[in-house]
Amino acid sequence: MLVISACLLALSLLYLFYKLIDKRISQSCYILHYECFKPTEDRKVSTEFSGKMIRKCKNLGIEDYQFLLRAIVSSGIGEETYGPRNFFLGHGTNSSLNDSLHEMDEFFSETLDKLFSRSRVSPQDIDILVVNVSVMASVPSLTSRIINHYKMRNDIKSFNLSGMGCSASLISINIVQNMFKTHRNKLALVLTSESIAPSWYNGNERSMILTNCLFRCGGAAVLLTNKRGLQKQSMFKLKCLVRTHLGSSDEAYTCCRQQEDDKGHVGFFLGKTLPRTATRALTENLKNIAPKILPLTALFCFILIANIQKFGAKFLHIRVKRKVILNFKLGVDHFCLHPGGKAVIDGVKQSLGLTEGDMEPSRMTLHRFGNTSASSLWYVLGYMEAKKRLKKGDRVLMIGFGSGFKCNSCMWEVLRDLDDKNVWEDCVDNFPPKSLTNPYLEKYGWINDDPWIPPPEIVQAFASIESGD
Repeated sequence: MLVISACLLALSLLYLFYKLIDKRISQSCYILHYECFKPTEDRKVSTEFSGKMIRKCKNLGIEDYQFLLRAIVSSGIGEETYGPRNFFLGHGTNSSLNDSLHEMDEFFSETLDKLFSRSRVSPQDIDILVVNVSVMASVPSLTSRIINHYKMRNDIKSFNLSGMGCSASLISINIVQNMFKTHRNKLALVLTSESIAPSWYNGNERSMILTNCLFRCGGAAVLLTNKRGLQKQSMFKLKCLVRTHLGSSDEAYTCCRQQEDDKGHVGFFLGKTLPRTATRALTENLKNIAPKILPLTALFCFILIANIQKFGAKFLHIRVKRKVILNFKLGVDHFCLHPGGKAVIDGVKQSLGLTEGDMEPSRMTLHRFGNTSASSLWYVLGYMEAKKRLKKGDRVLMIGFGSGFKCNSCMWEVLRDLDDKNVWEDCVDNFPPKSLTNPYLEKYGWINDDPWIPPPEIVQAFASIESGD
């Protein structure tokens, strides 16, 4: 009886151990494939085209034109980014619902057709669908539009997110991650984009017109699974994901928001407190994710040195020339950072103590594709893959920011050597270029003159606008 009892106990323990391991495996989140959207060549937005479009705005004065043109030239955005079709049809400043729907349909069909073809997954195989587009909430929803177009199954679980800003991509991944914890052997599809067609601001508030220069068309589709049998085919495994939300702070909540100006023009307000809020959100987020991705020795050394500096400053009155920075490179091989703008990239570089090489993928993405909102992270990841930098076992840290104010981050483990050039195929060999200086800086050099004297052709153009010609 003792032998039988011991055997039963051992079998029970083995069964519980098996169930625990099986549960952990089934809750894993893998990326099978991802596809970035690349509009047609006739949609490229050059600095010259931007200047012409700005001049069409009746509410802008010559000084506003100088301000915007200066922002474009110094933004780090190149000459090959893409705009929505309505910009090129002459009604970019006065879009319709059809313009927005056409923009989304073009992105969905182009990207999903490629993804389904390359992954050999049928639309009817998708169990979970998550779509995030911040400024567009159509009825029926965009998820319903996709389900109808591809005739997906009746029992599909769909989620349509809006208003989440540039950090929405990782929020969508988090939804899938949580769904995988209770639903076994599933395929999930995440689509992340932004509707640029209706987002042109027609007013002249300096804190709102800047967004007209920063955002470009783009999007990405990501296919994820927790099927054990597809692990060997997968590209990445999600190790951890951390979300930080500072919405309880009035300063953080109001620093970046959609609103109307005094004349009723709708646009996006970017407050002066935005850089400070972003730094705070990043700091809070890194505090939470650092213990999950860094070795204990690195954390111990950082805490020890930081406390020594505090002790010296408080009791010995020793001024610290430079505060100690936690070395994230001890646990991270590649940094996939949101290319929200030149200032954003420089700020993260300084905060994390990174090198220019670490920032290259983000800078090149900003230069080639601009800020495509929540989908930007996948263009950055695509650059790393196209450059053949992602090797089996490498760890990639993704960091995104969004209105609210939010900072979200996650860690991916590379499961096999990756070398697909994807959306970068036609140009990656030319990157990084020798210089990121805007080629129109020489032509528009007068925008930096102080005092500023506008050229005669600019004065004449604005005079024509005022007279209605």
